[in-house]
Amino acid sequence: QMQLVESGGGLAQAGGSLRLSCAASGSPFSIYYMGWFRQALGKEREFVAGISRSGGRTNYADSVKGRFTISRDNAENTVYLQMNSLKPEDTAVYYCAADLPDSFAPTWPPSFIQDDYDYWGQGIQVTVSS
Repeated sequence: QMQLVESGGGLAQAGGSLRLSCAASGSPFSIYYMGWFRQALGKEREFVAGISRSGGRTNYADSVKGRFTISRDNAENTVYLQMNSLKPEDTAVYYCAADLPDSFAPTWPPSFIQDDYDYWGQGIQVTVSS
């Protein structure tokens, strides 16, 4: 069992930045692909970003490309989401999640499908004011 705990959320102004962290424990972190998802009030949860085991492959939702960066530190068992140029529409509860794909090919892309992820954090609120 893997436990995931997000931190770093809060209130930011439009155009500002926040950095989310997600600390993992309970399972070998480096074998998992990691992802960030978000859910705005009244909307379905959506994919934000994903990263491969080594960090060599990432993917992003179109809505955050060029503004958000996902990264990981396997020595610290932590995945990050750097969020720049924040917009009010980025307001949501953000979740980190862990996926253990069947493939160990280094070129295997991170999944954007929620059902592929096995473990989830409790979520953290990010609010962007205009």
